[in-house]
Amino acid sequence: MFLSVFEMFKVGIGPSSSHTMGPMVAAGRFLEMMRASPFEFGGVRASLHGSLAFTGVGHATDRATILGLAGFAPETYEADAAEAALSKIRETGTITTDGLGTLLFAPANDLIFDFDHPLPGHANGMRLMATDAQGDVILQEVFYSIGGGFVLTEAELASGKATDEGAPVPYPFKSAAEMLEMSKSSGLSIADMKRANEISRGCRESLRTGTARIWQVMNDCIERGLASDGTLPGGLGVRRRAKGIHDALLAERGMNLAPPHTINDWMSVYAMAVNEENAAGGQVVTAPTNGAAGVVPATLRYYLDHVPGAVPSHVETFLLTAAAIGGLVKFNASISGAEAGCQAEVGSASAMAAAGLCAVMGGTPEQVENAAEIALEHHLGMTCDPVKGLVQVPCIERNGLGAIKAVSAASLALRGDGTHLVPLDACIETMRQTGEDMSEKYKETSLGGLAVNIPNC
Repeated sequence: MFLSVFEMFKVGIGPSSSHTMGPMVAAGRFLEMMRASPFEFGGVRASLHGSLAFTGVGHATDRATILGLAGFAPETYEADAAEAALSKIRETGTITTDGLGTLLFAPANDLIFDFDHPLPGHANGMRLMATDAQGDVILQEVFYSIGGGFVLTEAELASGKATDEGAPVPYPFKSAAEMLEMSKSSGLSIADMKRANEISRGCRESLRTGTARIWQVMNDCIERGLASDGTLPGGLGVRRRAKGIHDALLAERGMNLAPPHTINDWMSVYAMAVNEENAAGGQVVTAPTNGAAGVVPATLRYYLDHVPGAVPSHVETFLLTAAAIGGLVKFNASISGAEAGCQAEVGSASAMAAAGLCAVMGGTPEQVENAAEIALEHHLGMTCDPVKGLVQVPCIERNGLGAIKAVSAASLALRGDGTHLVPLDACIETMRQTGEDMSEKYKETSLGGLAVNIPNC
């Protein structure tokens, strides 16, 4: 099993990897299908199902689908151009796309939120349709946004294309047990094995520059969040808090006023900065999702800024280790909140961050696996119940607590020798089973939990 670090950490836009990035990617893929078709098209339509319908407005799924059909992509998204395109589409009832000309598309009529007919493959389903000049559907495809910006067609999901189909890699571990055994027999760290796998599919320089860019985008997102204030969009009236907390933390430095636990505030503020940017629709990195995008960068920033002896060149090792753990979770369970609740998002992110931190602080592979297990175990059962379908409450603070748990898990693991009762594989399987048993009310539908118990929401 191989999942590239650049698939786990993808540059995109907020507020959701599965509900914003995924539908935009799916729409782009549908355009390619249309361009490859012999038909002449007159218009396009879309229907959103399951979680994409229930929380689609709060997650900007409608905007993302429209913009995807207009040719926008997450990695090259420009906010001003997107707003201009949306205004023109709403005004004219048409979409103009390269290679396909002008197509009829009136958002009020041609983008349907279907709450009553979930699609069978995944909670995040959408159907895209192209029509002829008379309005009859002549091409259609079902897409599933399976978490983290990953998108599969109905046929791809049924055939198991979610698994890797590329050339063999040197260390193809599919479980934590295999990972540890390969590490022991090869004498390599988890990051070294992951590095060798990446280079076998690319080159050393592209890995170096690519991971450097991932961290740069993550850190830039932190900095924007720490410098921005105001109220987040969506109607909840949630005020940005990261800037105020950061300003207060800076003012306390050197004054001997702050208690020791203030370090938790630093970890939280880094994560909250990212997720406030995500909630505002800014540029973020899936880690492994947008809803959990703050945990990994917050933990890495904590390491670089607050751990004595931190080495900037260890950023690549941190990200490779985190990606290895994230790949195990995705392959054996889920990173989708709509499929398994927030345990699959912030829980997975915390496990990834704990593993990365443990690795760069000198942990053995066994300690790294232990750190990931501790972090994931103590997110088991966590629901995904965003208020008003927005990636704001409880998501923003939850990322801060996920980072704190990651650091605590790494610290506990480093205090031991890697021996522990619950293997990471057992914890991942437990998360999968818990997700299957979890009521749909608590899987990113906003039909239960905090989403229905906050007055006036």
